[in-house]
Amino acid sequence: MKTKKPLNTIIILFAALMFTAGATFTSCFNVIQPKESAGQEESQQVITSSLENETPEQSDNQVEKAEEMIKISSPKPGDTISSPLLIKGEARGTWYFEASFPVKLLDADGNIIAVHYAQAQGEWMTDEFVSFTSELIFKTPQTETGTLVLQKDNPSSLEENDASIEIPVRFAKDKK
Repeated sequence: MKTKKPLNTIIILFAALMFTAGATFTSCFNVIQPKESAGQEESQQVITSSLENETPEQSDNQVEKAEEMIKISSPKPGDTISSPLLIKGEARGTWYFEASFPVKLLDADGNIIAVHYAQAQGEWMTDEFVSFTSELIFKTPQTETGTLVLQKDNPSSLEENDASIEIPVRFAKDKK
């Protein structure tokens, strides 16, 4: 009988430990994998700037929001661009991951004509603005206009962490 008592105590302690560990694991898992809510789509932040189909008030409001996270010095909306395209600006450190973020150039039909990345020109692990540059090499598309898209790098792939800015551009005609 004396040998069963310590064994029972060990079994009870082990069961209590497993229960506590399981509750802690479940609690941590809920933090890592947030539950979907009806308002999740509303929290998704997509920053867009466009010259077409907007009132001046809408465009100004979107540019103000964009300037809170990213400032583009070149090219400006509506600029005529050619290859190679040098992109310059500043973005908050939270826009980067491992000192870079994705950049793509689309034609007017939404076809991707170039993809690259922008590289931080300084310490990017900050909430402050950090300069960046990127160079896109592309063939001039058939369309006259297109869109330059600068995306917040999102290694988590969670939609609520997505953000981008779109800059309308015009393509210079190739000299033949």
